[in-house]
Amino acid sequence: MAALALVGCDKDKAAVESNKDTTKAAINDQKDSIDAAAKEAKKQAEANAEVEKARIEAAKDSAKAQLDAEKKKAEAQAELDKAKIDAAKK
Repeated sequence: MAALALVGCDKDKAAVESNKDTTKAAINDQKDSIDAAAKEAKKQAEANAEVEKARIEAAKDSAKAQLDAEKKKAEAQAELDKAKIDAAKK
């Protein structure tokens, strides 16, 4: 009888140990999934940041080009106005 109780106890302990190992493995798999998802999210964030930086740089270049065009227009208008004044004096 004692031998049967010991065998039953060992089986219960083995089942508990197996359950513990299965639970630990599942938790480790979840942790790995979390790590992988975080790594992918970081890569996506970095890619998004690069796109945003490029957009900002393009907007800056566009604004500067617009200002350069306005500057040339103002210079041309000033030259035209001076030419009109010179023509009026003649």
